[in-house]
Amino acid sequence: MNADDPMPVDIALERLLAGAEPLDKEDVPVGEAAGRVLAEPLAALRTQPPFNASAMDGYAIRAEDIAALPARLRVIGAAPAGKRYSGTVGKGQAVRIFTGAPVPDGADAILLQEVARVVDDDLVEALETVAQGRHIRRAGLDFAVGEALLAAGRVLDPAALSLAAAANHASVPVIRRPLVAIIATGDELLPPGSRPGPDQIIASNGYGVAAIARDAGAEILDLGIVPDDRELLAAALHRALDARADILVTLGGASVGEHDLVREVLTAEGMTFDFWKIAMRPGKPLMSGRLGKTRALGLPGNPVSSMVGSHLFLVPLISRLGGRPYNPDIRDARLATAMPGNDRRRDYVRAATEETPEGLVARPFGIQDSSMLKTLAAANCLIVREPHAPAAAAGDPCKVLFIR
Repeated sequence: MNADDPMPVDIALERLLAGAEPLDKEDVPVGEAAGRVLAEPLAALRTQPPFNASAMDGYAIRAEDIAALPARLRVIGAAPAGKRYSGTVGKGQAVRIFTGAPVPDGADAILLQEVARVVDDDLVEALETVAQGRHIRRAGLDFAVGEALLAAGRVLDPAALSLAAAANHASVPVIRRPLVAIIATGDELLPPGSRPGPDQIIASNGYGVAAIARDAGAEILDLGIVPDDRELLAAALHRALDARADILVTLGGASVGEHDLVREVLTAEGMTFDFWKIAMRPGKPLMSGRLGKTRALGLPGNPVSSMVGSHLFLVPLISRLGGRPYNPDIRDARLATAMPGNDRRRDYVRAATEETPEGLVARPFGIQDSSMLKTLAAANCLIVREPHAPAAAAGDPCKVLFIR
């Protein structure tokens, strides 16, 4: 393969991820750690429950005292949650108890209030027997102090986050979120809400790319729209570097036209490039490079190309730096319509799927122009067509990459 030949997608992705390791760690309050990735294993700082606790509302009793019915017990006190009964339950005695309260000394079971009849203020009658240990949560039932609870790399989903809090962690060590700086380039671009001139368009790519990056676990530094001007592009680049961006994403200006200045400016600033053309459609003009610790990804200016490139390259890079597994959602399906043979590029064809009794069916959109955001918004997947794939008939098997 010559240096200027488009690089196969899989090789490009492998080279992009080479050397990419999870970023350094930071401690964040547990209340702000939802969705973050643990940088270190987490162990319990306490035992849960810390004492034998009642699992139900009822009466703390000695099981042998109600082994034969009828049986009446003298109520000698109460134990609400958060306040234990300090005495001891003796023969023929009971303590009114509530869920979560410590079980008093001497008691070995809980008589549910549903099967107890209050005779008077200090006398209760058991309507059923109860086995020793019934309805009591033993100390350490959930976990004990020092016990390993969560492994490094675990995403703090709701259950994991609650476990960390229950184990008394006020803060947790997590992998720093990758900072993605985004620069949209082009004299023709204006922000949404503008009144475009006859030769201008509204910039849209950055919003979709930023949303994809956030969903993958990144923080975003939006450097706005930069005109096709070398000095202004260089200034935007320095703002990204000053912010210590882990990834610099440029939108547009990555081709070889005389107004496509991104590669030229980045090279002048000392960036080393790995590749700049990918054997894929849409998104052939896609660049990758390094400037110090900052990784650069130059995405095409066409909206669909930039977002397909984000799904295929930006998401796995953010995942690797953020310590997350990258598991693209690729499924087997069948074509709803015939498709022509493919050339030497891998195609990512916008399509919509439906579940049928025969399985998943993917219906490609008829027009695949890379400027058409409406079809991308209607698509929930991309049909993956390998290079030189032969023509396919309706009903033939295919692979689909789900994007939503």
